[in-house]
Amino acid sequence: MAAPPRRPLLILLAGLFVVASLATLAEAIYEDQVGLADWHQKYIGKVKKAVYHSQKSGRRRVVVLTEENVISSLDLRSGDIFWRHVIDKNDPLDQLSLSLGKYVLTLSSGGTILRAWNLPDGQMIWETNLQTSTASNPQLHVMSNNKVAKDNLVLVSAGRWIYAVSSIDGSISWEKEFSLDGLEIKQVLQSPENGIVYAVGIAGSSKLALYHLSAKTGEVLKDIQESLPGELSGEIVLGSDNVLVALNKARSSLFLIEFNSGRISYNKVHVSDLVQDLSETFKLQSLSNGVIALRTPSTVSLLELKDTDGLEVVQRFDQPAALSDALTIAEKDEAFAVVQHVGSQIEFIVKFTSDASGKIIREKVNIDQHRGNVEKVFLNSYIRTDKSHGFRALVVMEDHSLLLIQQGEVVWSREDGLASIVDVTTSELPVEKDGVSVADVEHNLFEWLKGHMLKLKGTLMLANADEVAAIQALRLKSSEKNKMTRDHNGFRKLLIVLTKAGKVIALHTGDGRIIWSNLLPSLRASRFGVMPSALRIYQWQVPHHSVMRENPSVLVVGKSGAESSAPGVFSILDSYSGEELNAMKLDHSVVQIIPLTLKDLSEQRLHLIVDSNSNAHLYPKSPDALDVFLHEMPNLYFYSVDILTNVIRGYSLQKSCDTEGDEYCFRTKELWSIIFPSDSERIAISETRKMNEVVHTQAKTIGDHDVMYKYLSKNIVFVATVSPKAAGDIGSALPEEASLVVYLIDAVTGRILHRVTHHGAQGPVHAVLSENWVVYHYFNLRAHRFEMAVIEIYDQSRADNKDVMKLILGKHNLSAPITSYARPEVVVKSQSYFFTHSVKAMAVTQTAKGITSKQLLIGTISDQVLALDKRYLDPRRSANPTQQEKEEGIIPLTDSLPIIPQSFVTHSHQVEALRGIVSIPAKLESTTLVFTYGVDLFYTQLAPSRTYDSLTDEFSYALLLITIAVLVAAIIVTWIWSEKKELRDKWR
Repeated sequence: MAAPPRRPLLILLAGLFVVASLATLAEAIYEDQVGLADWHQKYIGKVKKAVYHSQKSGRRRVVVLTEENVISSLDLRSGDIFWRHVIDKNDPLDQLSLSLGKYVLTLSSGGTILRAWNLPDGQMIWETNLQTSTASNPQLHVMSNNKVAKDNLVLVSAGRWIYAVSSIDGSISWEKEFSLDGLEIKQVLQSPENGIVYAVGIAGSSKLALYHLSAKTGEVLKDIQESLPGELSGEIVLGSDNVLVALNKARSSLFLIEFNSGRISYNKVHVSDLVQDLSETFKLQSLSNGVIALRTPSTVSLLELKDTDGLEVVQRFDQPAALSDALTIAEKDEAFAVVQHVGSQIEFIVKFTSDASGKIIREKVNIDQHRGNVEKVFLNSYIRTDKSHGFRALVVMEDHSLLLIQQGEVVWSREDGLASIVDVTTSELPVEKDGVSVADVEHNLFEWLKGHMLKLKGTLMLANADEVAAIQALRLKSSEKNKMTRDHNGFRKLLIVLTKAGKVIALHTGDGRIIWSNLLPSLRASRFGVMPSALRIYQWQVPHHSVMRENPSVLVVGKSGAESSAPGVFSILDSYSGEELNAMKLDHSVVQIIPLTLKDLSEQRLHLIVDSNSNAHLYPKSPDALDVFLHEMPNLYFYSVDILTNVIRGYSLQKSCDTEGDEYCFRTKELWSIIFPSDSERIAISETRKMNEVVHTQAKTIGDHDVMYKYLSKNIVFVATVSPKAAGDIGSALPEEASLVVYLIDAVTGRILHRVTHHGAQGPVHAVLSENWVVYHYFNLRAHRFEMAVIEIYDQSRADNKDVMKLILGKHNLSAPITSYARPEVVVKSQSYFFTHSVKAMAVTQTAKGITSKQLLIGTISDQVLALDKRYLDPRRSANPTQQEKEEGIIPLTDSLPIIPQSFVTHSHQVEALRGIVSIPAKLESTTLVFTYGVDLFYTQLAPSRTYDSLTDEFSYALLLITIAVLVAAIIVTWIWSEKKELRDKWR
């Protein structure tokens, strides 16, 4: 009989099973896990120009240019992005065109940069730099039917320059600078029959110039100049082949200018004779073949040209409408589209320019009413099966969304307003009601076992590709992250974003889908006749206790105009449905918005609005809110930063305004001011702590068991100034001329707590302030590298207050009262480090209780987000840390901060044109939710100190059960063998 195995071997086997069962607790992200707790959405922004490329075979696409400086190719069938390029804001895109059916041409930077992109894949073919004078509206014209060159020439006009550029290699064929002072080319026309290019421009305010140029050499063949009576506005459109229509400076008359046999003749037509009740600003739009449109925000009039005798109104649309450019259909005929609102629908009308009063197509399309009015239309034609012409239209809506309309239906839509987010807040989801099952689908035992067996094979790396895909599908199917109720970990929330168009959109954190959207009527241009602007969005009501049955709500603050004195706009929305609960136009301006930590009995948060007269207005306007505010008003202070005048001011509040009868208006009293000398310093940035930041402990225990007390004043303000010569781009100043000065200021007293100067440094400066420390990023001209500096501030007045019992009992504050009027005894520690990346945005992780270690969230120049542990930015780091400092966790000092590839929160994704990073605490202390926005959106969950308070989603319960079963079996077998061995020993 063989001897039983030894106990050490059994213990070793049991240990291996335990290690295998716990292996899934390791914090790591595998390729198949990306996308389970995060999502990435790509957008392009509001389309301002579009050109179609419809092949008879292959992919049909439309190339668009947007206000977010994006050029992109979209699939005409689905709206998906084939390719796109986000161009830097310093190189604004002006014009877009196609050449030879395979090149996309873009003109940017005021007509100085011409690029060609490969249409199929978006690769740049060539780039040409052009020398031009200052131009307000550069033009791009691709010559067609060109008989003087093998490839299509591209004509670029800007200021008084005209260039002819080869569309194949970007070489300049010829260039021409006109000698007429103040000339600005307005139109470039082509005559394919005789190889002549016509250039029309305005010099000064009333002189009109016409040039005949050779398309082959650029030689001026004829030069005609004519002075018109009165001044021109500069707005000129093409009425027909030889007639231009120009608007005078007073915008009251139109000049019909005819070019005939080398002579210029004109006729003047009063706008009031054409449109009687024209009280709004209007624009001219050419539709070719003798038809032009006169557009106002609420009406459109079609005008037909009668040679130079005058204009005749053919048709008028009394609803907000948009017109497309003319589209060539036949050899001598063109079509254009009119899209207007009719009740709850939009009407799509297509007309021929030869018969502007008739209609080819008239269709009504149902659309979402929260998209607003139609702003732009781009028409395209296709051949039907019966050989007739069909039409489709790309429609840009007021909320910046993009629709494709065809055959009376919306084929697809894109919510591209999300590319222009201006502010973000969050809202909790509803509580799950009693009796509702946690799981939507009940799995039978066989499916449960099958799923866990697949997970087990995946854990042991035995799954093939099909099984890995099945595991991912199973995870997504069984995931509860997309439910519309809140979870106990606080991962499911609503991200409520405010866009530049004044639209509020709620996104689900589970998958980024849109739950609701609302284009606010109070922020629409049609309501005030001017362009309102959305400013900020805040939490307005977060129900607790007695008002738990009410839905939470958010507050949107805007302005009804661009001026600082423009009246403000308020809108309150239900966070769950998006319904507008209340809207009001304020009787005062909005200069500064101050959310307070105070609430009234209905859980509405109090807000102060400071107007241009330095009066503060309390909202909500209710007696209960007023009582709460008056009780706390002696303790309320605020500050303002005026970058233009280089001044920071601090204020307190007094009881009444100069306005009689308004008890919710309060006067402000200036307590202090700091005036920076403009000849040596310019304010670059100011930062303060987040209002909702939670600090776990006021003390920091260091390696030698000493205690350092953090200076945790919420009134601390970080201000950075740069020397005037260093206020521009990097390299605009010499190291001797550049300096960066950093201030820590008490906002109650105006006392400067700390000041440090970085010689030879300049911006751009980015900073984040949290607890008792501030981290800021700048460029060191002397070292030719970016740097990040950290400042930590400690309260020295409490240095002797280290009684352990008082610290435990929470009585240590009684012996050292804190007041902003007493001169603080502070100790500052600081350090600077090299950092290899330029920075676009900075934030810091926020958790529910503030226990978890902090990480800096850094938006890099590559449009990715890097999570950098705050321990790397500890000013107490040294090259040779002591044993006590090593035990404390201080990292040895290096001259630069490490960039660990695994620390990029966005993985391999890029958030194009990254603008902001938001950290949202979850209920689970270890986890924070990170939302990043720019042209793209990205969301993920981040655990700075790993998930120490929960099991990960990847924890294999099946493997744990198997391990337990094996251990129990091993214990039983070992016990039996042990009993048998003892029995044999006794019989010996």
